[in-house]
Amino acid sequence: MPFLLCLKKKKSPVPLGRSIFQKHTTPIQQNYQALLESCLKNKCLFTDDTFPAHISSIGTGALLKKLPRNLQWKRPHALHKSPVFYAANRKQLDLCQGLVENCWFLAALGALTFHQDILAAVVPQNQSFERKYAGIFHFRFWHFGEWIDVVVDDRLPVNEAGELLFVSSVYKNVFWGALLEKAYAKLYGSYEDLQIGQVSEALVDFTGGVNTRIKLAEAPPDLWDILTRATYSTSLMGCQTHLGTTKVLKNGLVAGHAYTVTGIRKVTCQYGPENLLRLRNPWGKIEWKGDWSDSSYKWELLSPKEKILLRKKQDDGEFWMSLQDFKIHFVDLVICKLTPDLMSQEDGKKWMYSLKSGRWVKGSTAGGSLGFSKGNFWMNPQYWLNVLPVEDSKKSPSTCSVVISLMQKYSTKHRNRAPHLFIGFLLYKVGLQYQESNRKLPPGFFTRHQPVNKHQVFLDEREVTYDFHLEPCVYVIVPSTLKPQQESEFILRVFSRKHILREMGGNTSFTLSKEIVDRYEGKIWEDFFTKYFEQNPEINAVQLQRILNNISWRNFQSFRLNFSLDSCQGILALLDLNATGTLSIQEFRVLWKRLLFYLEVFQKRDTSRSGKLDLVELHAAVQETGISLSNEVCNLMAIRYGDPDLQISFESFVCFMLRVEIMGEAFRNLTQDGKGIYLRESEWMMMTLYS
Repeated sequence: MPFLLCLKKKKSPVPLGRSIFQKHTTPIQQNYQALLESCLKNKCLFTDDTFPAHISSIGTGALLKKLPRNLQWKRPHALHKSPVFYAANRKQLDLCQGLVENCWFLAALGALTFHQDILAAVVPQNQSFERKYAGIFHFRFWHFGEWIDVVVDDRLPVNEAGELLFVSSVYKNVFWGALLEKAYAKLYGSYEDLQIGQVSEALVDFTGGVNTRIKLAEAPPDLWDILTRATYSTSLMGCQTHLGTTKVLKNGLVAGHAYTVTGIRKVTCQYGPENLLRLRNPWGKIEWKGDWSDSSYKWELLSPKEKILLRKKQDDGEFWMSLQDFKIHFVDLVICKLTPDLMSQEDGKKWMYSLKSGRWVKGSTAGGSLGFSKGNFWMNPQYWLNVLPVEDSKKSPSTCSVVISLMQKYSTKHRNRAPHLFIGFLLYKVGLQYQESNRKLPPGFFTRHQPVNKHQVFLDEREVTYDFHLEPCVYVIVPSTLKPQQESEFILRVFSRKHILREMGGNTSFTLSKEIVDRYEGKIWEDFFTKYFEQNPEINAVQLQRILNNISWRNFQSFRLNFSLDSCQGILALLDLNATGTLSIQEFRVLWKRLLFYLEVFQKRDTSRSGKLDLVELHAAVQETGISLSNEVCNLMAIRYGDPDLQISFESFVCFMLRVEIMGEAFRNLTQDGKGIYLRESEWMMMTLYS
């Protein structure tokens, strides 16, 4: 019998079953476009009767005690003279937590702002307070296996002074965060239903992805490599501190609090390299006070340029911390990826995803776990999984990466009114006699065979996910609750390179299976560049030129790119923060990610397909990147980087944009008041001469 472990995250009784099976309440679906057109036609502002501007939408419990006496509901036009729904500049997307204790939600949302393509899927961009404004907005969430559209009106709870009570933007005229929180509260019942949660839940709701949870006390030796792959791929990361009796600790961290991982950096100190993480407190204030904090002496160990471009002296909730301190002061790291290749490192971009919906029904399929079932474990739903070898894999076909996720659904409209059941699953490898049969495995099978995951852990969490390395073969997945006769609906998800999933026992319920493609562009080049940097750990301008001019640039087949040595020397000077005259693979990764983004913008704005941007197209391209430049500065940069006709090639656009971004970042890090900066002579020389 496998070892059974039950992990509780909070003290709450495990329900012993319900007399009547309670199906998951499906969210109300409203047609955003039809409602918008109706409001525009009737010249009225939308009011959402399904989530009214009433105390019932806030909740019924402890949150009510925090509310001001004169609570009001107001639309953004009544709160600011020029409200903006969404800001293209990522820094203007920063949010601050309100009265709802939903740091887990804000930490996940903070991670989302680093991936514009995913953010655009959750927050449709064609919404504003000007064009076609009717007081109605909509957002999309992945909800137990399907993407649903949630419609809200823009009436928001405020105090007597007109300040938002819940989520607000750092820039007070930006309202996308407050409206998204309202939509999420509507999805789960009320604002109060967002009080308790985990970063992992919101990350999945924003992406439909798969979570990897790393216990930092048992962190793998290649944790930095995992963080690096996650940072430079389509991954969202959050983490949580240890619980404590004191809310804000002496070291500046908040106990039992969720944070966003916003970046990583390997810096070169006088004593050698050090791995750093950048984290953000969703409160938008209160920061870490230890090594590599804003006021730490450690910054003096770096080159002036590296210090200027990394260190910020603002209490904005964002700070740096060493990897060693991170492992000590945080409990776990959650990485949400759209495909499961982060941990497996398998070759290839295509993965297969299958989803099955099921339920545990008292007296029928609620058999409970092996340790509690008294011979009824076989009654649980069983799923036949055929893991198939992948012919195009360059690695050994002896094992395949498979990720299995079990998620329980809420039995009520309100996510926090019913505690989670303890759930888990066992995975069995089956012999030939069972491989072709569609009948459920008999009770005797489970007494004679050991599961693949012998140390099964039951968690009272929404989702339980495990990574496996399995031989190509037939397996059976048996999901269950910890105790028998506990009822719930669930979904089972399987990710692998190639497999077949179906339910056993004559149930021919629909299986959703589809191919998913990893959009991480690094897959195209990673093997080549890794090999190149193994031979040359640091590259100079000549080597950088050779790499850039020999890359097969997609979308640029019509003409040949030609980065000059002068351009490569300029790029290197901008990105070489530790002033070695070379680029490391880390610095090159930063460059490559920016190059792909610049290429996408350049292609979009080069309407004539000439391979060059004129002044009008350049202005549009800069605006597309989310950067605000005056016409004078833009024209000056065109003179500096353009040809005699003020036409900007892609190579010049790259040099131009890198300089604008880096100098802008330097200003934001150094300014105390947002108006000016103070530099020592050595710092001024470093920023102007070597860049």
